[in-house]
Amino acid sequence: MLQQIIDRRLAGKNKSIGNRERFLRRYKDQIREAVKRAVDGRGIRDLERGEEVRIPKKDISEPVFHHGQGGKREMVHPGNKEYVTGDRIQRPKGGGGQGSGKGQASDSGEGEDDFTFSLSKEEFMQVFFEDLALPHLVKTQLAEVPEWKTHRAGYSSDGTPNNLHIVRSMRGALSRRIALGGDARRELHALEARVAEIKRHHSDDPVALKEMAEAEKRIIELRGKLAGIPFLDPIDLRFRNRVRVPVPSSKAVMFCLMDVSGSMDEARKDLAKRFFIILYLFLTKHYEKIDLVFIRHHTQAQEVSEEDFFHARETGGTVVSSALELMHDIIKARYHPGEWNIYGAQASDGDNWHHDSGRCRELLAEKLLPACRYYAYVQVAEEEQNLWEEYTRLVETHKHFAMRKATEASQIYPVFRDLFKKEGAPK
Repeated sequence: MLQQIIDRRLAGKNKSIGNRERFLRRYKDQIREAVKRAVDGRGIRDLERGEEVRIPKKDISEPVFHHGQGGKREMVHPGNKEYVTGDRIQRPKGGGGQGSGKGQASDSGEGEDDFTFSLSKEEFMQVFFEDLALPHLVKTQLAEVPEWKTHRAGYSSDGTPNNLHIVRSMRGALSRRIALGGDARRELHALEARVAEIKRHHSDDPVALKEMAEAEKRIIELRGKLAGIPFLDPIDLRFRNRVRVPVPSSKAVMFCLMDVSGSMDEARKDLAKRFFIILYLFLTKHYEKIDLVFIRHHTQAQEVSEEDFFHARETGGTVVSSALELMHDIIKARYHPGEWNIYGAQASDGDNWHHDSGRCRELLAEKLLPACRYYAYVQVAEEEQNLWEEYTRLVETHKHFAMRKATEASQIYPVFRDLFKKEGAPK
């Protein structure tokens, strides 16, 4: 039998969902590059919106079949005074098919505009976060208040009427009636057969007539007994049984640490903010049950709200270990490593009080990294200072610790993708 499946999902005006999805899949590479360029040129506040994508006309051309000239032909082309055999002819300047609208006007050449279409906000974010995931996210042990899932677990003798299983209940009632009345029914059939035999062959025998009278009396008793067996008894009722079983919980918490000391000028703070805003959008999009902890630090560290983390103006000196100690205290107070998947991301320019950098390495190696699934450090300055040197020693011994540099806005996106790329995804 031929089946037809019709997609009747609502689409926008003059749009086809199926055709649009096929188009996005076909030109995935061009769309990904367009999204990457958009991220490099946008500010923090307008990151999460759609984008116009331009695809060169040559990239969307399709091969076509046509009839060739065929046969053997002789043609005479007019000569020229500028070129001889073997010369390369340059493309016409200006409108030569680039479609960008730049350059001087020309009276030669043919041009075609780029193909332009708009990505919606959802499509833009889907492409933006493609191939990204928190590494090593695993199911931890059952939490104190675990998540529950309902499973079918056979049948029970009690339950709500809406869970009553009629077939199983009637089957149980039939079995009970057969079991309780089996012996009486066999005896009844035997007595009825004996009475019929006496009536046919021994109707004038006094002894047989007396036996028949006793049999008829017993038949009445058996019929009464069988009639007393209820057709449906409460013990026959069977209800669909469902039980709640605990399931492992994938709870994750992400610590965002940012340096706001005096050495972090506005350009560096903007780079750090870009990294964290991308991280924030990524986490809130892909993980509904994830806690975010924002920690700003200069000489002192403080846990702040999201608004204060990105927009507060406070500044000061640089003691990075204060943020790491505060992160450790928060983990001990609220996030047990056996119940939470803990991740850390730190952004700084690498400038730190010299005697404090060794302390930072010790805190990471002894307290934080053993409790974390992954820890990423992003330096928004090119110069490798004492903090970078100390952290480099951790890379060799801790595989779940990573560090990268990002000195320009265009480098934030590649660094972010490199740090949080899905395991096994192509580079």
